[in-house]
Amino acid sequence: MEDSSALARLDRRVADCRACPRLVEWREQVARTKRAAFADWTYWGRPVPGFGPADARLMIIGLAPAAHGGNRTGRMFTGDRSGDVLYQALYDVGLASQPSSVSADDGLELYGVRVTAPVHCAPPANKPTPGERDTCRPWLVQELRLLRPTLKAAVVLGAFGWQAALSAFAEAGWTVPRPHPAFAHGTRVALDGLDLFGCFHVSQRNTFTGRLTAEMLREVLRAAAEAAGLG
Repeated sequence: MEDSSALARLDRRVADCRACPRLVEWREQVARTKRAAFADWTYWGRPVPGFGPADARLMIIGLAPAAHGGNRTGRMFTGDRSGDVLYQALYDVGLASQPSSVSADDGLELYGVRVTAPVHCAPPANKPTPGERDTCRPWLVQELRLLRPTLKAAVVLGAFGWQAALSAFAEAGWTVPRPHPAFAHGTRVALDGLDLFGCFHVSQRNTFTGRLTAEMLREVLRAAAEAAGLG
Protein backbone atom coordinates (compact mmCIF):
# COMPACT_ATOMS: atom_id res chain seq x y z
CA MET A 1 0.00 0.00 0.00
CA GLU A 2 2.88 2.33 0.83
CA ASP A 3 4.51 1.69 -2.57
CA SER A 4 1.19 2.33 -4.29
CA SER A 5 0.79 5.66 -2.49
CA ALA A 6 4.38 6.67 -3.28
CA LEU A 7 3.87 5.89 -6.97
CA ALA A 8 0.59 7.83 -7.02
CA ARG A 9 2.39 10.81 -5.49
CA LEU A 10 5.11 10.54 -8.11
CA ASP A 11 2.51 10.44 -10.89
CA ARG A 12 0.90 13.63 -9.58
CA ARG A 13 4.27 15.37 -9.47
CA VAL A 14 5.05 14.27 -13.03
CA ALA A 15 1.72 15.68 -14.23
CA ASP A 16 2.59 19.09 -12.77
CA CYS A 17 6.07 19.37 -14.33
CA ARG A 18 6.90 22.47 -16.41
CA ALA A 19 10.68 21.98 -16.69
CA CYS A 20 11.02 22.09 -20.50
CA PRO A 21 9.71 25.35 -22.05
CA ARG A 22 9.54 24.00 -25.63
CA LEU A 23 7.51 20.96 -24.56
CA VAL A 24 5.21 22.99 -22.31
CA GLU A 25 4.45 25.40 -25.15
CA TRP A 26 3.84 22.60 -27.66
CA ARG A 27 1.66 20.34 -25.52
CA GLU A 28 -0.53 23.30 -24.46
CA GLN A 29 -0.79 24.64 -28.01
CA VAL A 30 -1.94 21.23 -29.25
CA ALA A 31 -4.46 21.05 -26.41
CA ARG A 32 -5.93 24.41 -27.44
CA THR A 33 -6.03 23.93 -31.20
CA LYS A 34 -6.92 20.19 -31.13
CA ARG A 35 -7.48 17.95 -34.12
CA ALA A 36 -10.80 18.26 -35.92
CA ALA A 37 -11.71 14.65 -35.09
CA PHE A 38 -11.35 15.45 -31.38
CA ALA A 39 -12.86 18.93 -31.34
CA ASP A 40 -15.28 17.97 -28.55
CA TRP A 41 -12.51 16.64 -26.28
CA THR A 42 -10.97 18.54 -23.40
CA TYR A 43 -7.32 17.66 -23.96
CA TRP A 44 -5.15 16.64 -21.01
CA GLY A 45 -2.36 18.93 -22.25
CA ARG A 46 0.07 18.06 -19.42
CA PRO A 47 2.89 15.58 -18.80
CA VAL A 48 1.54 12.03 -18.97
CA PRO A 49 2.51 9.80 -16.01
CA GLY A 50 3.10 6.07 -16.19
CA PHE A 51 0.19 3.63 -16.13
CA GLY A 52 -0.07 0.30 -14.34
CA PRO A 53 0.17 -1.31 -10.89
CA ALA A 54 2.75 -0.37 -8.26
CA ASP A 55 3.83 -4.01 -7.96
CA ALA A 56 4.44 -4.48 -11.69
CA ARG A 57 6.89 -7.22 -12.66
CA LEU A 58 7.22 -6.01 -16.25
CA MET A 59 7.71 -2.47 -17.55
CA ILE A 60 7.11 -1.23 -21.10
CA ILE A 61 9.19 1.88 -21.90
CA GLY A 62 8.22 3.91 -24.96
CA LEU A 63 9.40 7.27 -26.26
CA ALA A 64 6.94 10.07 -25.40
CA PRO A 65 3.17 10.67 -25.50
CA ALA A 66 1.57 11.38 -28.87
CA ALA A 67 0.21 14.90 -29.41
CA HIS A 68 -3.33 13.65 -30.04
CA GLY A 69 -2.98 10.40 -28.09
CA GLY A 70 -1.64 10.54 -24.54
CA ASN A 71 -1.53 14.35 -24.63
CA ARG A 72 -5.28 14.23 -25.29
CA THR A 73 -6.34 11.35 -23.04
CA GLY A 74 -3.87 11.67 -20.16
CA ARG A 75 -2.76 8.03 -20.34
CA MET A 76 0.27 6.49 -22.01
CA PHE A 77 -0.37 4.94 -25.45
CA THR A 78 -4.09 5.66 -25.17
CA GLY A 79 -6.08 7.01 -28.09
CA ASP A 80 -3.57 6.62 -30.95
CA ARG A 81 -2.52 4.01 -33.52
CA SER A 82 0.64 3.04 -31.66
CA GLY A 83 -1.42 2.32 -28.57
CA ASP A 84 -3.86 0.26 -30.63
CA VAL A 85 -0.99 -2.01 -31.64
CA LEU A 86 0.58 -2.22 -28.19
CA TYR A 87 -2.57 -2.89 -26.18
CA GLN A 88 -3.84 -5.43 -28.71
CA ALA A 89 -0.56 -7.33 -28.32
CA LEU A 90 -0.66 -7.10 -24.52
CA TYR A 91 -4.22 -8.44 -24.61
CA ASP A 92 -3.21 -11.24 -26.99
CA VAL A 93 -0.54 -12.49 -24.58
CA GLY A 94 -2.76 -12.18 -21.51
CA LEU A 95 -1.31 -9.01 -19.98
CA ALA A 96 -4.26 -6.63 -20.52
CA SER A 97 -7.97 -6.84 -19.80
CA GLN A 98 -9.07 -5.54 -23.21
CA PRO A 99 -7.56 -5.18 -26.69
CA SER A 100 -8.00 -1.43 -27.12
CA SER A 101 -7.57 1.80 -25.19
CA VAL A 102 -9.53 4.91 -26.09
CA SER A 103 -9.72 6.98 -22.89
CA ALA A 104 -8.33 7.02 -19.37
CA ASP A 105 -11.67 5.80 -17.96
CA ASP A 106 -12.37 2.98 -20.42
CA GLY A 107 -11.75 0.23 -17.83
CA LEU A 108 -8.44 -1.04 -19.20
CA GLU A 109 -6.37 -2.96 -16.63
CA LEU A 110 -2.82 -4.19 -17.05
CA TYR A 111 -1.81 -7.44 -15.35
CA GLY A 112 1.61 -7.09 -13.73
CA VAL A 113 2.66 -4.51 -16.33
CA ARG A 114 3.41 -0.79 -16.11
CA VAL A 115 3.75 1.41 -19.20
CA THR A 116 5.91 4.54 -19.08
CA ALA A 117 8.28 6.68 -21.15
CA PRO A 118 11.59 8.52 -20.74
CA VAL A 119 9.90 11.76 -21.87
CA HIS A 120 6.49 12.55 -20.37
CA CYS A 121 5.40 15.43 -22.62
CA ALA A 122 4.35 15.23 -26.27
CA PRO A 123 7.24 16.68 -28.35
CA PRO A 124 6.98 18.46 -31.71
CA ALA A 125 7.38 15.99 -34.59
CA ASN A 126 7.59 13.20 -31.97
CA LYS A 127 11.25 14.14 -31.43
CA PRO A 128 12.37 15.22 -27.96
CA THR A 129 15.84 16.71 -27.77
CA PRO A 130 18.65 15.00 -25.85
CA GLY A 131 18.43 17.84 -23.32
CA GLU A 132 14.70 17.24 -22.80
CA ARG A 133 15.37 13.53 -22.38
CA ASP A 134 18.00 14.24 -19.74
CA THR A 135 15.80 16.76 -17.92
CA CYS A 136 13.01 14.20 -17.74
CA ARG A 137 15.23 11.28 -16.67
CA PRO A 138 14.83 11.79 -12.89
CA TRP A 139 11.14 10.91 -13.17
CA LEU A 140 11.96 7.54 -14.76
CA VAL A 141 14.73 6.95 -12.23
CA GLN A 142 12.32 7.53 -9.34
CA GLU A 143 9.71 5.29 -10.96
CA LEU A 144 12.25 2.49 -11.37
CA ARG A 145 13.39 2.79 -7.75
CA LEU A 146 9.80 2.48 -6.53
CA LEU A 147 9.21 -0.57 -8.73
CA ARG A 148 12.54 -2.26 -8.00
CA PRO A 149 11.20 -4.67 -5.33
CA THR A 150 8.99 -6.42 -7.91
CA LEU A 151 10.38 -5.48 -11.34
CA LYS A 152 11.92 -8.45 -13.19
CA ALA A 153 11.84 -7.45 -16.87
CA ALA A 154 11.46 -4.44 -19.15
CA VAL A 155 10.71 -4.01 -22.85
CA VAL A 156 12.11 -0.85 -24.43
CA LEU A 157 10.51 0.36 -27.65
CA GLY A 158 13.03 1.93 -30.02
CA ALA A 159 16.62 3.14 -29.95
CA PHE A 160 15.94 6.55 -28.34
CA GLY A 161 14.13 4.92 -25.44
CA TRP A 162 16.82 2.22 -25.19
CA GLN A 163 19.63 4.68 -24.52
CA ALA A 164 17.47 6.71 -22.14
CA ALA A 165 16.40 3.58 -20.27
CA LEU A 166 19.93 2.22 -19.86
CA SER A 167 21.04 5.49 -18.27
CA ALA A 168 17.98 5.52 -16.01
CA PHE A 169 18.48 1.92 -14.89
CA ALA A 170 22.12 2.70 -14.04
CA GLU A 171 21.13 5.78 -12.05
CA ALA A 172 18.39 3.80 -10.27
CA GLY A 173 20.98 1.30 -9.00
CA TRP A 174 21.18 -1.51 -11.55
CA THR A 175 24.58 -2.53 -12.91
CA VAL A 176 24.51 -1.66 -16.63
CA PRO A 177 27.33 -2.80 -18.96
CA ARG A 178 29.73 -0.13 -20.25
CA PRO A 179 29.76 0.70 -23.05
CA HIS A 180 25.99 0.40 -23.26
CA PRO A 181 24.74 -2.56 -25.33
CA ALA A 182 23.55 -1.48 -28.78
CA PHE A 183 19.83 -1.45 -29.51
CA ALA A 184 18.38 -4.08 -31.82
CA HIS A 185 15.01 -5.74 -32.07
CA GLY A 186 15.06 -8.90 -29.98
CA THR A 187 18.14 -7.88 -27.95
CA ARG A 188 18.12 -9.26 -24.42
CA VAL A 189 20.44 -7.91 -21.74
CA ALA A 190 20.71 -9.29 -18.21
CA LEU A 191 20.97 -6.66 -15.48
CA ASP A 192 20.99 -7.52 -11.74
CA GLY A 193 17.89 -9.64 -11.42
CA LEU A 194 16.22 -8.00 -14.42
CA ASP A 195 16.08 -8.85 -18.13
CA LEU A 196 15.96 -5.92 -20.56
CA PHE A 197 14.47 -6.53 -24.02
CA GLY A 198 14.76 -4.35 -27.12
CA CYS A 199 11.82 -4.06 -29.51
CA PHE A 200 11.15 -1.87 -32.52
CA HIS A 201 8.82 0.97 -31.60
CA VAL A 202 5.10 0.48 -32.28
CA SER A 203 5.01 3.63 -34.43
CA GLN A 204 3.00 3.64 -37.65
CA ARG A 205 6.27 4.03 -39.55
CA ASN A 206 7.27 0.57 -38.31
CA THR A 207 3.90 -1.20 -38.20
CA PHE A 208 2.60 0.06 -41.58
CA THR A 209 5.81 -0.93 -43.37
CA GLY A 210 6.01 -4.36 -41.77
CA ARG A 211 9.29 -3.62 -40.00
CA LEU A 212 7.42 -4.58 -36.84
CA THR A 213 4.64 -7.14 -37.20
CA ALA A 214 2.08 -8.08 -34.58
CA GLU A 215 3.73 -11.47 -34.15
CA MET A 216 7.20 -9.93 -33.69
CA LEU A 217 5.78 -7.75 -30.93
CA ARG A 218 3.96 -10.66 -29.30
CA GLU A 219 7.16 -12.74 -29.35
CA VAL A 220 9.08 -10.08 -27.41
CA LEU A 221 6.21 -9.58 -24.95
CA ARG A 222 5.89 -13.34 -24.36
CA ALA A 223 9.62 -13.67 -23.67
CA ALA A 224 9.53 -10.68 -21.34
CA ALA A 225 6.43 -11.96 -19.55
CA GLU A 226 8.14 -15.32 -19.00
CA ALA A 227 11.26 -13.59 -17.65
CA ALA A 228 9.07 -11.55 -15.33
CA GLY A 229 7.26 -14.61 -14.05
CA LEU A 230 4.00 -13.59 -15.71
CA GLY A 231 4.01 -16.17 -18.50
